[in-house]
Amino acid sequence: MQVSNVNDVKIYNLSCGKSLPEWLSDRKKRALQKKDVDVRRRIELIQDFEMPTVSTNIKVSRDGQYIMAAGTYKPRVRCYDTYQLSLKFERCLDAEVVKFDILSEDYSKIVFLQSDRYVELHSQHGRYYRLRIPKFGRDFAYHYPSCDLYFVGASSEVYRLNLEQGRYLNSLQTDASQINVCDINPAHHLFAAGTTEGKVECWDPRTRNRVGLLDCALSSVTADMEVEGLPSVSALKFHGPLHMAVGTSTGQVVLYDLRSNRPLIAKDHQYGLPIKSIQFHSALDLVISADSRIIKMWNKDNGKIFTSIEPEADVNDVCLYPNSGMLFTANEAPKMNVYYIPALGPAPRWCSFLDNLTEELEENPESTVYDDYKFVTRKELDELGLSHLIGSPLLRAYMHGFFMDIRLYHKVKAMVNPFAYEEYKKEKIRQKIEEARAQRVQIKKLPKVNKELALKLYEEEEELSQKKKKQKKMPNILSDDRFKVMFENPDFQVDQESEEYRLLNPLVSKISEKRKKKLKILEKLDAEDGEEEEEPEGKPSDAESSESSDDEKGWVEEVRKQRKLLRQEEKQRRQERVREDQQTALKPQFYEIKAGEEFRSFQDAAKKQKLMRKTLEDRVKVEEKLGTLNVSDTAVGSKQLTFTLKKFEQHRKRQEAEKQHQEERKKLRRSAGHLKSKPARGRPFH
Repeated sequence: MQVSNVNDVKIYNLSCGKSLPEWLSDRKKRALQKKDVDVRRRIELIQDFEMPTVSTNIKVSRDGQYIMAAGTYKPRVRCYDTYQLSLKFERCLDAEVVKFDILSEDYSKIVFLQSDRYVELHSQHGRYYRLRIPKFGRDFAYHYPSCDLYFVGASSEVYRLNLEQGRYLNSLQTDASQINVCDINPAHHLFAAGTTEGKVECWDPRTRNRVGLLDCALSSVTADMEVEGLPSVSALKFHGPLHMAVGTSTGQVVLYDLRSNRPLIAKDHQYGLPIKSIQFHSALDLVISADSRIIKMWNKDNGKIFTSIEPEADVNDVCLYPNSGMLFTANEAPKMNVYYIPALGPAPRWCSFLDNLTEELEENPESTVYDDYKFVTRKELDELGLSHLIGSPLLRAYMHGFFMDIRLYHKVKAMVNPFAYEEYKKEKIRQKIEEARAQRVQIKKLPKVNKELALKLYEEEEELSQKKKKQKKMPNILSDDRFKVMFENPDFQVDQESEEYRLLNPLVSKISEKRKKKLKILEKLDAEDGEEEEEPEGKPSDAESSESSDDEKGWVEEVRKQRKLLRQEEKQRRQERVREDQQTALKPQFYEIKAGEEFRSFQDAAKKQKLMRKTLEDRVKVEEKLGTLNVSDTAVGSKQLTFTLKKFEQHRKRQEAEKQHQEERKKLRRSAGHLKSKPARGRPFH
């Protein structure tokens, strides 16, 4: 048992506690109860109150003696007798149950709406009759005066099945595209259907006419709510002759008076999940609404929270035992939870001992499943050296591994790794040292590459932090992994002597002086201690501010100076090129001619292969020496490459042969200038 105290309301989770494996024998279970106090104190209110995997729906019969639950897998329904506190019967079905209802006082008449469009009618002995509905159903309601079942689903029609005549009657045509839920008021038998468009249509079963239309989508939207789509109706429940609660797919519960289209109160679950169940507690005027995450109990007059329950597994359905403080939930887990809240009411008659028991029990933390057994995989068994125990009683096969006694596991673990505690101790000491270091002044260590750029980024970040304006933090290059290589690889070093850098940053010489001073100070600190400390930041002095203003005024002059320097450097380069050309032209060049054309072609092919193996940079240098590559600079700062392809001898011979052929044709060609055409006489051509 687990006790929680939410909003000063005690909630007892009776299904919480140690779960014993099913494969344990009765003898071992009794032995565990004698040894373990937690197992002995474990409360099993109803025996085998669970499903194989998931439970979807749960209901209590009107006489309060039977609790029925539907679940999977395989699809089944289980009936529990509260007088015997055990399972009465179990029936397996052909398809999953969408919803079921108990028509009689006990379990003798049950209707199941299944996911394959079938409707099954069950009696005491089992399935009585089975038929299909035209469209997939989502909900149904039973009209007692006329013995009609109203089915709604993926259609705009409401199908009526009369159980007395055993046939379908004329359906009700609605304005909706699909209908999610429906309900019938027990006082005046008004039929209401909730649609996917967020509307509730009310019909009178006597005249089969629509008597009202309520738009709940606009009422559920509040001022501080972010609307992502049109809220549809996901739950519907009548309370008394005049009140109706509507749950939406966006997590709101809206309470209406049937005489007005304005809601009395709107309650938001704050999770954005569809409301799955709505119940009313008449004694305390409470609304019990549930989505898959939380069950909230709140006052229907002012919306004040009474208490709330957050189960570990997602909730599928909630059922309140009548005239008591007991609550049942169907979950996305094998166990069906049982909660007892004394503030809601007393315990039912069949478990009246809970009133005395809950006063004596203390709060116990929830234990994990199978606390006395450890689940290990085959790989872990090989690491522990226990693979030879497979097949023995010490290991119980389960799914992809084995269950073994937790004491045996700890003993073997200590023998295999005796220094595990020492490693754990060292790890804890290291974590404490790191926590202590984090409390010191954070030191910004500059990278090895692009130090000035990193210092500039640090300064910009500090300037932004000093501003008190509320600004969004922009991502920093230093903390981004995509630009990590730029501060590690020397190939990405910024060349400040290049033309592009000087043209784009004309004031870099003056601005970088301060950063160079800081870099020198930081490098000295690195050499002395190996760690850098942050310099105390303060307001800029008057001299610095005056310098910055002078820099701004002299920006144009610096640009002109840089351009003049670049022009002078370009002239010097041209003069050097002319000198080199003159020197190469004056020097005599000697060539050695070897006999044998085949050897020469072989030598050329070997040179080409060697040249292709070199890098692009080396090939460009070779082509510059040969004069086949021309590199020119533009004013913008980019490079322009011009390649002149060498003509092969075969190509040159072919061109010369074509020229000779054209000249021979010109000599042999006879002119036709002496031939003159005379115009033909006759009628003109139209």
